Amino acid sequence: CSANVKSYAALDVRTNAPDLLLAIVDDFGPTAVEERDETVRIFFLTPDDRDAAQRALAARFPVSAVDVPDEDWARRSQENLKAITVGRITVAPPWAPISPAPSALSPDSAVSPESPAPGSKTLSPEPAALRVVILPSMGFGTGHHATTRLCLAALQTVDLTNATLLDVGTGSGVLAIAAQRLGAARAIGIDFDPDAIQSARESLELNPEARHVTFEVIDLAARALPVVDVVTANLTGALLVRSAETLLAAVRPGGTLILSGLQSHERDEVRRAFAPAVVVWERDEDGWVGLAIKKPS
Repeated sequence: CSANVKSYAALDVRTNAPDLLLAIVDDFGPTAVEERDETVRIFFLTPDDRDAAQRALAARFPVSAVDVPDEDWARRSQENLKAITVGRITVAPPWAPISPAPSALSPDSAVSPESPAPGSKTLSPEPAALRVVILPSMGFGTGHHATTRLCLAALQTVDLTNATLLDVGTGSGVLAIAAQRLGAARAIGIDFDPDAIQSARESLELNPEARHVTFEVIDLAARALPVVDVVTANLTGALLVRSAETLLAAVRPGGTLILSGLQSHERDEVRRAFAPAVVVWERDEDGWVGLAIKKPS
């Protein structure tokens, strides 16, 4: 471990209107959200982003700026984070005990994938449970947020056999690693945040079965993306709308995009932005929406 402990810029906000809060901070590039007992803690990439968000929130909410040491997040994660199961995928921190995960249709699953769209291939009736180990760092994609669970559920409605997949805004890398475990031939995770890519690479080392996964620092807005069979993008509603053309261009004709990070009130705008791609799967959980859309052949 480095002697210099990294800290993250964050805001602690007291609110009984979390949807409004998240809609306001969406413009300031939040990177993670942690629900606490009486507050919502929102993390930002830079102190400048945090301070700008604080100014925007101050008129509506009691809000205070904090700097959160990474080791503090890790300590509390070890105390509080447990494994979570979505269909046949169990996402677990390294310290979680190994136990069999429920099958895809088990009532014990946190989220069970819905039936595949008509015409798509059906997964085996009792597919093997798969474990993905993620080392938490600032809460990137540990599987506990609804948007990550929605993406994991949507992935299991797609036949990933021998597919190539691009995970945009990969965070901890959980979706890229899970996709390879589900049968993808190759998965690439990209993020503009070097700390996220470092976190993803550390988690990848804990998943030796995921041999064909790579992570790269790439800014979605800066360059064209590789063309693949499946794209996952767990971003924000506003960023999905702004990036729709780029994301659609990254999917081969007939391929699938899995989108999350949008809230219920943003659903229609996001769907319009990705037309003429057709929604083949959709789920709403705790006000967050997950979509799987198919690009015309």
